[in-house]
Amino acid sequence: MDEVEENIKALKDEEEWVRRFAAKELGKIGDERAVEPLGEALKEADWGDPGSFANALGKIGGERAVELLIEALKDDDEYTRRYAAEALGEIGDERAVEPLIEALKDFDFRVRKFTAFALGKIGDERAVEPLIEALKDEGSDVVWGAAHALGEIGDERAVEPLIEMLKGDDDARWIPMLALGEIGGERAVELLIEALKDEDSDVGMYAARALEQIGGERAVELLIEALKDDDEYTRRYAAEALGVIGNERAVEPLIEALKDEYTRRYASEALGEIGDERAVEPLIEALKDEDVYVRRWAAEALVKLGVDNG
Repeated sequence: MDEVEENIKALKDEEEWVRRFAAKELGKIGDERAVEPLGEALKEADWGDPGSFANALGKIGGERAVELLIEALKDDDEYTRRYAAEALGEIGDERAVEPLIEALKDFDFRVRKFTAFALGKIGDERAVEPLIEALKDEGSDVVWGAAHALGEIGDERAVEPLIEMLKGDDDARWIPMLALGEIGGERAVELLIEALKDEDSDVGMYAARALEQIGGERAVELLIEALKDDDEYTRRYAAEALGVIGNERAVEPLIEALKDEYTRRYASEALGEIGDERAVEPLIEALKDEDVYVRRWAAEALVKLGVDNG
């Protein structure tokens, strides 16, 4: 009896840890002889085992493994459905897309969450509209899974729904921020620049974080324009974002922003992050400012620039 056969036999052992270990080994070996036995074990599994069996099928992959895992999405046990969805995401077979889209309607929020993540890993555009709908899910974990998946797929149809989520009244606005940073594109950048001006300062902050992730010439151009906005928070977030992006085109506009009492702290920090020598003289001049905090920010920026001002 070879190693594969021994581990297949062990899938029926009375001890749970033995069954789990056998499944893990079969997944490592990757022999397709294990697929049917693992499928049978997945059907009969109690609450402790489904993850081990589904994970092994996901590692082995292949047409039959996909079929068995799709069947498992309809299992009575929610743990089995959850781990089947996760394994299908690991395999990445497009045949799983439609069954997974259907599983986004599962009554168990954990199944919906893992289904969303799986669809993101597969990356098929058929999932975009169902995932946008899942952004309205009552479960925050499901919403996070859907937003993350939309970010991975990168379809611009998701941009406006994600922007709307930034304007929500809860603490989950970081979720669309990350997804928007992943998607990027002209439309995302323009809408995020507009969101910098939202009356809710938290919206502006998260929009700036998304723009930092996107970067690129267009984002830099619009953030430089935003340094002149009437709203002080918009100018602040624009300066911070430009510092993180680190594009040298922003140096002169940020030097100009040192004259703005509301923005000069963030402009100083940004100039320190960018590290361009053009900022040295203006920052040395700022060391003479009457405001102790301005002097401190300038000094910290000069340290980052490698200038001994002590």
